[in-house]
Amino acid sequence: MAVLPGSPPVEVHLRRSARARRFSLRVSRLDGKVTLSMPLRAREGEALAFLKGHEGWLRETLEAMPGSTPQRVGLGARLPVQGRELTILPGTGRRIRVEGETLLVPGDAAGVGPRVAAWLKVLARDRLAEASASHAAAVDRRFSAIALRDTRSRWGSCSPDGRLMYSWRLIMAPPAVLDYVAAHEVAHLVELNHSPAYWAVVSRICPDWKRQRAWLHDQGQTLHRLRFQD
Repeated sequence: MAVLPGSPPVEVHLRRSARARRFSLRVSRLDGKVTLSMPLRAREGEALAFLKGHEGWLRETLEAMPGSTPQRVGLGARLPVQGRELTILPGTGRRIRVEGETLLVPGDAAGVGPRVAAWLKVLARDRLAEASASHAAAVDRRFSAIALRDTRSRWGSCSPDGRLMYSWRLIMAPPAVLDYVAAHEVAHLVELNHSPAYWAVVSRICPDWKRQRAWLHDQGQTLHRLRFQD
């Protein structure tokens, strides 16, 4: 795994292949996953140099994907929060709050985007920690840590040492979708692969996972078009 820094950072899957004679980049039209294929004996440093040299093409390709037209978050904008479309309006006091179908954001209008992003990240951490703990208990496993990132190529990951990573943008998706991603990653605490045994674990703790995965495939890219700062 490599990460192309920038705004936003892009996770890139490095795949060594006996059939590869040169470096090549591929962007999945299904979910935006970025894969860099490389010859078996190629050095990772060469792969990273190739990636950097094609950064412009990669970002243009990602931006051109369906649902990727940038949409600035500010007063008057519509924003999905846990699957609900809320209208951002000026608020009073010091805290962001939800009232009916509105998201009330206090403070200067120029800082609305960053303040909403910070609020969403706190909410995302709470919900993802809760869902992860629930699923981990169901499979009698423990995770070592949870981290939030903002990457386009995957919604979550689980490292061999039990660290879970999630995209904080999941908090904008319907709750069942967030719950599925948590189940998907927690299942890797049992099976660190995508074997039939792994999917059996996912089916046990999240029976409706196919519907939620389909939502991500169809609608997930729309969450990435939202821009919280200029």
